[in-house]
Amino acid sequence: MLSGSYPLSVDEKGRLAIPARLRQQLAELYGTQVFMTIGFKDCVEIYPAPKFRDIEQQIQDMEDQEAAEDLKMLFIGRAVDAEIDKQGRVTLPPFLRSETGIEGKVYLVGMGSRLDVWSEAAYLAEVEQRKSSMKNALAKIKR
Repeated sequence: MLSGSYPLSVDEKGRLAIPARLRQQLAELYGTQVFMTIGFKDCVEIYPAPKFRDIEQQIQDMEDQEAAEDLKMLFIGRAVDAEIDKQGRVTLPPFLRSETGIEGKVYLVGMGSRLDVWSEAAYLAEVEQRKSSMKNALAKIKR
């Protein structure tokens, strides 16, 4: 399970170094190929290739064809496949960085089966916004 929040930086070439612990988990569970896209929020979502292919199949199998076409265009259509290099870096494409405001300081967040890359400002704002709803959500699960 991919977890944790990591303050990092994206270099001038758009490269992001994935922390060793996450890189090791990805490699052991899924390999080094990933897909990057924009999902529900304004962040770059990084999926291990097998997880992305599962989601892609679910979209193909949807009964609601209008929703499926939206997802094909906006989720699959903006996806870029990449390989984590030997230095543990992945290059975020310029159009994904531009659309999400990612440059310089970022947060890499483990979301279970994917990683999210947020601009620092957007991440801190999102955390503040979600704090109150988290208390309600935690009350619904057994810990």
